[in-house]
Amino acid sequence: METPPPARNPRIADAINRYWRRNLAIMAVLLLIWAAAGLGAGVLWAETLNAWSLGGIPLGFWFAQQGSIIVFVVLILIYALLLNRLDRQHHEELATIHGDAS
Repeated sequence: METPPPARNPRIADAINRYWRRNLAIMAVLLLIWAAAGLGAGVLWAETLNAWSLGGIPLGFWFAQQGSIIVFVVLILIYALLLNRLDRQHHEELATIHGDAS
């Protein structure tokens, strides 16, 4: 006969759910920014952006070729920094919960 899994502390479950909701919110915002930079600036608004140039290259063309890649790399850095901070907050919250339970 198998023993049932140990009962989870509801405060820990709430903390984990908050962590994942924040993580998903961060990902959604960053993906929207990437979509706006890649699709929007490179395709949808290319004609408007071509009125300006960057180093002699029309800005719409530049975004289509280089800009969306650079934005993607910057967004990866931002994601890593935000998740490091979120992880730290989550670990502190879990430590507080475990400290209260002792």
